[in-house]
Amino acid sequence: MSRPRIVIVGAGFAGYRAARTLSRMSRGKADITLLNPTDYFLYLPLLPQVAVGLLEPRRAAVSLAGALRHVRLVLGEADGIDLDGRTVRYTDPEGGEGTLAYDRLVLAVGSVNKLLPIPGVTEHAHGFRGLPEALYLRDHVTRQIELAGADDDPETCTDRCTFVVVGAGYTGTEVAAHGKMFTDSLVRRHPPRRGIRPRWLLLDIAPRVLPELDERLSATADRVLRRRGVEVRMGTSVQEATHEGVLLTDGEFVRSRTLVWCVGVRPDPLVENTGQPLERGRLVVDPFLQVPGRPEVFACGDAAAVPDLDKPGRCTPMTAQHAWRQGKAAAVNVAASLGVGERRPYRHRDLGFVVDLGGAQAAADPFGVPLSGPVAGAVTRAYHLAAMPGNRVRVAADWLLDAVLPRQSVQLGLVRSWSVPLDTASPELARVPGGPEPQARTTAASGPAARTDAGRGGSHPAPGPVKADDIPAEGDS
Repeated sequence: MSRPRIVIVGAGFAGYRAARTLSRMSRGKADITLLNPTDYFLYLPLLPQVAVGLLEPRRAAVSLAGALRHVRLVLGEADGIDLDGRTVRYTDPEGGEGTLAYDRLVLAVGSVNKLLPIPGVTEHAHGFRGLPEALYLRDHVTRQIELAGADDDPETCTDRCTFVVVGAGYTGTEVAAHGKMFTDSLVRRHPPRRGIRPRWLLLDIAPRVLPELDERLSATADRVLRRRGVEVRMGTSVQEATHEGVLLTDGEFVRSRTLVWCVGVRPDPLVENTGQPLERGRLVVDPFLQVPGRPEVFACGDAAAVPDLDKPGRCTPMTAQHAWRQGKAAAVNVAASLGVGERRPYRHRDLGFVVDLGGAQAAADPFGVPLSGPVAGAVTRAYHLAAMPGNRVRVAADWLLDAVLPRQSVQLGLVRSWSVPLDTASPELARVPGGPEPQARTTAASGPAARTDAGRGGSHPAPGPVKADDIPAEGDS
């Protein structure tokens, strides 16, 4: 009798945890395949530290091959699911196409940057969902400060030293907090003319920073940001983005060369084409994470609308904490469907939240106890070390080095602006010149209901027109 074939699509928090748990539970009695565009699991909470040079990029990336020894890794992006035929079509990094057959399917494709119909945002803003975007932002911010230090025009210098972050949730708050500290350190080495200082603006239409968290954590973060010099503007967002800057909803035009888009996430577009019921773009599942009418298909993480059993009528929020635990629950229920163990409904009690504000500052509420200052900073770093599935010693070493040595600030020139478009369905991949051209692919579904679509970023179109930002500063290597 052949072994059951389990295919997991996506290696984010949910997919990685599902693969690791199934690998341990199956004990070699099932063929487990993990389909993912990259060969690493990205620990997203540390991405802001990568963007400011505090952590080396590989510290936030855990090798899938090294951590999941009994799981077959297939590099590629899923761009078609035939639910009747029980197959997943994918495109590999070199443009080749392949098909994976399954007996059980776990969809853990995650989320991508949330887009809003605001003129100019898609063309001039950059998101913050993957390593390429973090590396681009680090180079871009460094370049702006270095160019400002050599510029004789005070207006241009001010433009380069102004950074706008939209979205005061977890990501936007941490990017602004770390970014202000980073640019302050840069200007000490490359001081702009006429005493111009870096200016960071954090915008959100919400009434307060971190609106999804307890008001005490919100107040702590707001206080740290303002004390550090970040301009926190609540009830304000972007009305239009241009090459010269952004027009705010309050009528002010802010001249800037940097617009970081952190307004939130949306489910991966792949689930839209499965032909199955959706809830605000997320695939509807039951409390056991199974797709109704498709008992062989499970979904978890940001792309799944998982019922919150503690709040009837609502779904669990799209957070890493839920995705991590749903991945384990999905694995347990997949194993139960194959006769190993018993299935369990997903239920989770929040253990608290941590928000890293840079330096020794943080906001945290472990087990509901609100903390701030260095104590919260220590709790936050301890939490991340405990939660990471690998690289703990290397991360701790980088933190130690940052505490005793000056931070390195150089442009690596690895990622250009056209490589990380805001509207990509694959923020984990940078577009490369000469990559495969986009082409229509079969995407969803079941038999005759299958449609065609451009896929989920499975191709890498050649770059568009080169922007000024793509040209290295004089003397750059």
